[in-house]
Amino acid sequence: MSQRNVRSSSGGPADSAGPEAAGAKKPSAAQLKWLARGLAQAGGKLPLFDDEGRTIPPATIRACMAAGWAEPWFSNPIKPDWLVCRLTEAGRKAVLAASGK
Repeated sequence: MSQRNVRSSSGGPADSAGPEAAGAKKPSAAQLKWLARGLAQAGGKLPLFDDEGRTIPPATIRACMAAGWAEPWFSNPIKPDWLVCRLTEAGRKAVLAASGK
């Protein structure tokens, strides 16, 4: 189940436009940098590591998931603690809005 459907305050499914439509906060610089990397990837896959090979902080990933900008993609059986995510439509809109496109 996607994070959007879990987070509804009305008890029903959340608005299909996601948190961005409700005036949710904007992604931080670190979050935008991570989310933007999903724009050019097949299926919007978000990286596990930054450009210098460091692990993306789990707090960054979880905050983006909580905001509806990223969603879990699949579980990695070899590294179950890794958060493998993809960009949501709300995440794509947030990145494009921040870049002025």
